[in-house]
Amino acid sequence: MKLLLTSGGVRNASIHKALLDLLSKPIDECTALCIPTAGYGHPMGSPEGAWRFVTGRRSICPMVELGWKSVGLLELTALPSIGAARWEPWVRGADALLVNGGDALYLAHWMRESGLAALLPSLEHTVWVGLSAGSMVMTPMVGEAFIETKPPITGEDRALGIVDFSIFPHLDHPGFDENTMACAEKWATEIGGLAYAIDDQTAIQVVDGEVEVISEGNWRCFAG
Repeated sequence: MKLLLTSGGVRNASIHKALLDLLSKPIDECTALCIPTAGYGHPMGSPEGAWRFVTGRRSICPMVELGWKSVGLLELTALPSIGAARWEPWVRGADALLVNGGDALYLAHWMRESGLAALLPSLEHTVWVGLSAGSMVMTPMVGEAFIETKPPITGEDRALGIVDFSIFPHLDHPGFDENTMACAEKWATEIGGLAYAIDDQTAIQVVDGEVEVISEGNWRCFAG
């Protein structure tokens, strides 16, 4: 897949351009599926939060409200009960998957349980647009600071490992005392491998294994 891993959505012109380049056509010609699942796993998640994401009412984290030709709702917890023969064509027919934030390990669990994780390698032309946990799910591990529910539903700190780096989102976000650069440095030491701390004006693009940071804000790479 082509990945656009954001901290706070498609927040600026640089990230928007990167999305257009990945889609290879205008957004109003593209179909999307939005995935709210991660929000339900977070202790602060709520039905209202899921509704705001699905309806595009989270204007501070633009995802669904970007002007897509069509947007559908894909709830991963429902997929095991309906069978892959029904939902796989929906996923294969989408130009983009828009993935909400929340609990990254909860999302990883349901991506495996639903069968979506196994399907990802065959989605060569689909763009995965992650928001916070929707980006972190692609990493090998999230780090102790981002295990939202303990013990995690995965049994350990194990995300999907589709990319070889971890992500510290919302760097220096106002009011998030646990998201300072000093906190990111401590987190990176615990991670031990390649990692990025990114703010909400930054995204990480991954295409054919090539990693590019897209930013109008602040970020830092930790080599591990």
